[in-house]
Amino acid sequence: MTAIYCTEGGARLDVFLTDETELTRSHIKRLIDGGRVTVNGSAAVKSGQKVMLGDEVRFEDECSADDVQPQNIALDVVYEDDDIAVINKQRGLVVHPGAGNRDGTLVNALKYRYGESLSVTGGAARAGIVHRLDKDTTGLIVIARNDAAHVALCKQFAERTVKKLYRAIVDGNFREDKFTVDAPIGRDRRNRLKMTVTPDGRHAVTKAEVLERFKNNCYAQFELCTGRTHQIRVHCAHLHHPVSCDGVYGGSMRLKASGQLLHSAHLELDHPTRGTRMSFDAPEPDDFLRAKDILYKEKESV
Repeated sequence: MTAIYCTEGGARLDVFLTDETELTRSHIKRLIDGGRVTVNGSAAVKSGQKVMLGDEVRFEDECSADDVQPQNIALDVVYEDDDIAVINKQRGLVVHPGAGNRDGTLVNALKYRYGESLSVTGGAARAGIVHRLDKDTTGLIVIARNDAAHVALCKQFAERTVKKLYRAIVDGNFREDKFTVDAPIGRDRRNRLKMTVTPDGRHAVTKAEVLERFKNNCYAQFELCTGRTHQIRVHCAHLHHPVSCDGVYGGSMRLKASGQLLHSAHLELDHPTRGTRMSFDAPEPDDFLRAKDILYKEKESV
């Protein structure tokens, strides 16, 4: 079974699981109707019931423990101890196994490096995983190395005491230097692999600050106040300034990166055992820096 903790209540159970797993809503409904979904240990659940803050939702795992094999995949480990690890995730690495990605994931790499010393609170397919980054989003992600650390980290995410700052290059220039996007996000009805701003979506808030302006782009910093799937990418596209090289949400490919130019640059959290505040930073990857070089050259030529 895979477990997911609700960090913000109010969504329907089927909508919550669709957003969290990228499974289709019809497939989620079949799991619920088949008694393969529980909320706080109870299988007496319905698709339309509301999931509340702190609820533990479990559903039949994407794969069994035996299916998740250790794989020697290089990892950039920023920090590690007996409770947590902080990884600077590379572009192209999927976080956990699922439909279409049975191996070659961060979880496979973590099992190779740490063996059985990973939290299994989230299930075999998500060993150690507390939060996610998109496949082509680079940067910092925290890993739980035991179940107590997992629970403590989930509590911090639910209470929004974890600070996450992202850097991105976007197409065009935002009008304001500092602003907040407050626009609900839900699954795109025409393409389930995409999210979109929609009135019946889940509450989503992103703070943005322009760090530097260029001729046809700007370099910006984003702080997540909520944790929706593809949140920054969707909010930027909604403002008609998609993240550059984001082929899913309409970003221009002229800067020639192999994925969206979005990087999880800064992470702050309380250590789950010691309680001390910890801060981590990760440099932008090479293709991000190459894209910035192109922008500086264009700026100098004007």
